[in-house]
Amino acid sequence: MHRDFPAGFLWGAATSAHQVEGGNVNNDWWDFEHAPASAARASSGDGIDHFHHYAEDFALLRQLGHNAHRLSLEWSRIEPAPGEFSRAAVAHYRRVLTALAATGMTAFVTLHHFTLPRWFAARGGWLSPDAVHLFARYCRHVATELGELMPLVCTINEPQMVALHGYLEGYHPPGITNPVLWKRVGRILLDAHHAAVAAVRAASPTSQAGLAVQLPLLAPIRDDPACDAFHRSMRHEIVDLYLDGLTGPDRGDWLGVQYYRKQWVDPASPTLFAEPPAGSRLTQMGWAVYPDGLRQMLHRAEATGMPLYVTENGIATEDDDERLDYLHTHLEATAQAIKEGVDVCGYLHWSAFDNFEWSEGYRPKFGLIGVDEHFNRVAKPSAHAFARIARTGRLDALR
Repeated sequence: MHRDFPAGFLWGAATSAHQVEGGNVNNDWWDFEHAPASAARASSGDGIDHFHHYAEDFALLRQLGHNAHRLSLEWSRIEPAPGEFSRAAVAHYRRVLTALAATGMTAFVTLHHFTLPRWFAARGGWLSPDAVHLFARYCRHVATELGELMPLVCTINEPQMVALHGYLEGYHPPGITNPVLWKRVGRILLDAHHAAVAAVRAASPTSQAGLAVQLPLLAPIRDDPACDAFHRSMRHEIVDLYLDGLTGPDRGDWLGVQYYRKQWVDPASPTLFAEPPAGSRLTQMGWAVYPDGLRQMLHRAEATGMPLYVTENGIATEDDDERLDYLHTHLEATAQAIKEGVDVCGYLHWSAFDNFEWSEGYRPKFGLIGVDEHFNRVAKPSAHAFARIARTGRLDALR
């Protein structure tokens, strides 16, 4: 039987602790959501109460054909004060990861997905002189306690976006807008990844560690020398720095590629980015849909020589037909990259559930599964279509 994706390919969806668990009151995001002058539009509140619903959530995803699942652990629960590790939080995540393993789904466990413990943020966050050491200590503790339940470990989610959104755009905590600091933070996060890989390997030699990078397809908005030069410098800071910086013994075992959109840069814009050209198809986030960008960025990531996973890709829309179309075109781009020789080993859709979308609150709908105000889960048609592809490895199964 013809397949577009190889046997053994990993199929699943992703979540992150702060976006789904609810009640993460001890981190910098909770503070940011509740600060009067913050860019955040809403509080994460109860999330989708995944903290209590994880077992039924995993059962539902398995029923929908998933053989892998990406989730994150909340650092602020595990280490609520410096050097003070919560046995109860570790025991909770042991139950979570045990339940996930029991379904037969392969776990991708992210150690840092945007949120920092309050105490770590108060010391200066990633700009604190001992930030890398403290992060590595947390990673070592988690790998020591839970390593056998973490076959695939993602050290840091989207270091470029932590730097860009938090230190240049002020759109995420700590809400800083500084043209020098965002570049410094990006380099610190790359160091933190290498330190985390070493820590995980020392504590849990069977875990494979990797980094998840967001790789937008960047383009200059105008064809002129200044814009071209600016495009090259932005591409260096957002893409090349991280891909070319994965060197040495602690670079990791795999790379996660996260792709959502084509993005135009403009040195004359106060935000450094331009609005998508007229006529672009836009999502609820205002992002331009450009499926071939995923194929192109998989080729760019291939230069690292590491096995690749698409660890996030998806669309914010209320229109599930639009999600089906997005899925089809982006999976087509992934299949094309594989055909062209790129070593892509899995695809994890963002997101498993409609959830808290950071500064945008609950308005954007990224989920394959909807959640109502009583925390009832409702699988959308796109979730069933995705299940058909996952079960057959065939693109034509989507429709």
